Order: sequence, then structure tokens, then C-alpha cells
Amino acid sequence: MKLHEDNTLGALGSAIGKGLLAGLAATAAMTLSQMVEMKITKRQSSDAPLKVAEDTAGVKPAANEDKQKLTQELHWSYGTVWGVARGIIGLTGLRGILAALVHFGAVWSTALVMLPKHDAAKPINQQEPKDIAIDALHHGVYAINAGLVYDALDAGSKRERKINKIAGQVKALVKRYN
Repeated sequence: MKLHEDNTLGALGSAIGKGLLAGLAATAAMTLSQMVEMKITKRQSSDAPLKVAEDTAGVKPAANEDKQKLTQELHWSYGTVWGVARGIIGLTGLRGILAALVHFGAVWSTALVMLPKHDAAKPINQQEPKDIAIDALHHGVYAINAGLVYDALDAGSKRERKINKIAGQVKALVKRYN
């Protein structure tokens, strides 16, 4: 009985779906992290997502009072879609902290390049160290949570895990007696 067949398109679709769920959960964690940090530092929320969307796609809120709502929608969409990158990383076989570091590097470096390009943030060499650390913290929260959720979703079925565990024990016994 085969538990797992090699199906490249199925694996890609699965990775994308798991990645989207991981991205959504990670965006929730990052949003919570930002809310706590803003309470502590008294920092106002950023309109960077809106600035980038206006510059790249001409997206504008219908009314001035819709700015915050549209900014939040863009933030959640962007974060959720970045989960797909975590899914692609998972297809390479990377897991755990190494996969989270690769994902973090991709997400944060993109922000460091894209936001100044669209006048949504200062270049990193013009930012205060405290602001850089806060930004890195939030992106770290995102990447760690995306990784935890993705790895949990990608752990396989309960049946497959049980059989793999038994197979590992059998291999260890065979190796021991050879």
C-alpha cells in the first residue's frame, strides 16, 4: 500500500495552500506584535502598504476615512501571499529554523528595498537603530510563525506519521542487529 505518491503539481498546490494558511496566521501574529509594540512605543500605525499600492497600482481609498481600512486590507493580503514563499521553501525540503531564516531574509530584504523605492520608508542606512530593530522583530515574528504553522500543516497525516515512526523503529532494530 502506497501512502504517498510523487505528484509534482499536487505537491505544489499543497505547498501553496499550506503557505497561504501559514501566511495568514503569521500576519495575525505580526499584527498582534505590532499592536503591542505601538502601545509601548506610542508609535502611530504605518501607511506604507497604501503608499506602495498607490505608487505601483494606482490604488487609492474612495474616501480619506477609508485609508486605515485599505491599509489593513493590503497588509493582510500582502502577508498572506508571502506565505506562498514559505510553501515554496518547504518544497526544497528545508524545515524548522533554517527555513524560517530563509523566509525571513526574503520577506525583510524585499521590504528594505521596496518601501524606500516607493517613498514608504527611509532607506535602512537613514533609519534609527531602534526602528531597524523593531522592524526586524516584527518580520521575525512573521517568519517564525509562518514556519511553525507551515511545518505543522506539512507534518503529514496522522496515519503517515505513525507508519513513519514504526518504520524508523524497525530500521533502527535492523541496523542494531546487522
